[in-house]
Amino acid sequence: MTMITITGATGALNGRTVDHLLQTVGPADLTLVVRDPSRAGRFAERGVAVRRGDYADPTSLPSAFEGADRLLLVSSNDRGADAVALHAAAVDAARIAEVGHVLYTSHQGAHAASPFGPARDHAATEALLADSGLRWTALRNGFYAHSLEWMLGPWRESGVVAVPADGPVSWTSREDAAEAAAVLLLSDELPQGPVTLTAADAPRFADLARWAGEAAHRDVGFEVVDEDEWARRAIAAGQPEAAVPFTLGFFRAVSGGFFAGTAPTLPDLLGREPVTARSVVESFVGSPSA
Repeated sequence: MTMITITGATGALNGRTVDHLLQTVGPADLTLVVRDPSRAGRFAERGVAVRRGDYADPTSLPSAFEGADRLLLVSSNDRGADAVALHAAAVDAARIAEVGHVLYTSHQGAHAASPFGPARDHAATEALLADSGLRWTALRNGFYAHSLEWMLGPWRESGVVAVPADGPVSWTSREDAAEAAAVLLLSDELPQGPVTLTAADAPRFADLARWAGEAAHRDVGFEVVDEDEWARRAIAAGQPEAAVPFTLGFFRAVSGGFFAGTAPTLPDLLGREPVTARSVVESFVGSPSA
């Protein structure tokens, strides 16, 4: 029996991975490591072992990871924390626990020179894994497509998609990424090092604006404005001022081509074509809340 241990299973990404795994393996083959076990009740009720483990409490991790043949580490999404330090604690605990293979939820565009802060954190974490002596795989998921509605801004009110930079992005369904992680965790052999998991195409924001207009049956303009003007409009539309530098970092990375690449690995793992950015746009434009 191969023991699969999953962190972050109370979150959207790894929680869906657990759901996919339970379609194939029994609950005795899984262990979940979460900060608050009370939030993992739906899995515990099915017989899945739930252990407490917190990246911010390194002493809690080695015992939580004990017995793991394969460990899926979710990346921290706490913008106020030192993500690399948290990840370092988890990697060190995996080494102490003698985990067989670590899979880490990284991101496409992971690079030390990226203008996007999380991409630098992912690159640093991959370097930690490479130096750890562990067998490891970094799941470089494409930029999650559920953020598209927010990234397009207040176009419904203004009639215009305005961005501070344009460029190709291989928008990828978080659900597809979760399913792919489950497939890999159950595979006979795991790849070593980074694996890029993206949708098949990488549309530009100009394409997204056009598709939004077509789905809404109205004219939707598109323009690239300077960063100061974009920030002014974003704050006026309700974006928290503290979030503006984070989002600008994303757009600078878009302009630099950090999210442009695509790879065939995701459709190969899924056995079907991944969800497209166009279908995501059409879905939220056509939803009752649109």
